[in-house]
Amino acid sequence: MWYKYVCMEMKNKFVNHARNVWDRAVTLLPRVDQLWYKYVHMEEMLGNVAGARQIFERWMSWEPDQQAWNSYIEFELKYKEIERARAIYERLVQCIPKVEMKIEELSKGYERAVDREGIEDAIVGKRRFQYEEQVRTNPRNYDSWFDYIRLEESVGNKPRIQEVYERAIANVPPADEKRYWQRYIYLWISYALYEELDAQDVSRTRDVYRECLKLIPHKKFSFAKIWLLAAQFEIRQLNLSGARSILGNAIGIAPKDKIFNKYIEIELQLGNIDRCRKLYEKYLEWSPENCYAWSKYVELERSLGETERARALFELAIAQTALVRVMLPKKPEKRRQIEDYLFPEESQASNLKILEQAYKWKKQKVVLDDDVD
Repeated sequence: MWYKYVCMEMKNKFVNHARNVWDRAVTLLPRVDQLWYKYVHMEEMLGNVAGARQIFERWMSWEPDQQAWNSYIEFELKYKEIERARAIYERLVQCIPKVEMKIEELSKGYERAVDREGIEDAIVGKRRFQYEEQVRTNPRNYDSWFDYIRLEESVGNKPRIQEVYERAIANVPPADEKRYWQRYIYLWISYALYEELDAQDVSRTRDVYRECLKLIPHKKFSFAKIWLLAAQFEIRQLNLSGARSILGNAIGIAPKDKIFNKYIEIELQLGNIDRCRKLYEKYLEWSPENCYAWSKYVELERSLGETERARALFELAIAQTALVRVMLPKKPEKRRQIEDYLFPEESQASNLKILEQAYKWKKQKVVLDDDVD
């Protein structure tokens, strides 16, 4: 129940309320380890490492079992706090005298952990060097940038992740042709989703979408997906006016079927029928030959019991010359006349006949000329 309570507060972006709930939970039930684990995990997800450390300290003051201490040690090792981890080992031995591990064994375990961390760092460093070479050789190899980003996200260093994203999106495609941009645009999408879901930075997410939409040459081509993702992000922030502004700009700058349909769907879910009608009018003004748009508009009016409106729309639709032209069957193509194939012998005989006739004509002409003279 405590966990569900916190989830509700986090879903509505009330972080401090969620903290208060966890504080109450661990104060009332300090011996329930699961509550402490969840509290620490939430602070880590928020990037509040110092806050997570304070929670661990409060937890350790209750002298929990060895597993809790081990979790605290692993937490410090994850953030390369080797000396802190050593100090926690020593406190563990003092706190739990019956623990089977002696201080020497703890030291060995600590050294093994350090060695493991060192090996992992070496592997990450080697892969990082390889990706740096790849993107230096071909900075527009977007697949290499994706691999590099995934590596940094696995490490979890937020400033470094953002740095790699910024370097990646700086490599704009060389030509304003959509085929060059299709892979590149997913770098922006991935960046925006990282900022929203992992970094939980609303302002920075909004900036990423804004800069991406500013960069795309919409007069030549556009991406409905970016417009829709930006609008859906604003809806998740309960910023309906911001979402409408984005979708309105999309219709004005780079109208597409997907954008119209999604915008109408949103307004319909909100019960804004007049807005839906205006959007359908804009849709049909942009694409009067679109049978699907006409039929959906009629379907809307029929669902509202507006029979007269539906009938009027049908009349308007069938009066559209563009729509009629689309629906007319194409004229069958004339059959091409196929010339008779002449075999070599026939071709030669034909040529001989032509030569013979030409010779006769020439001979007659000579005779006539003699007569004239």
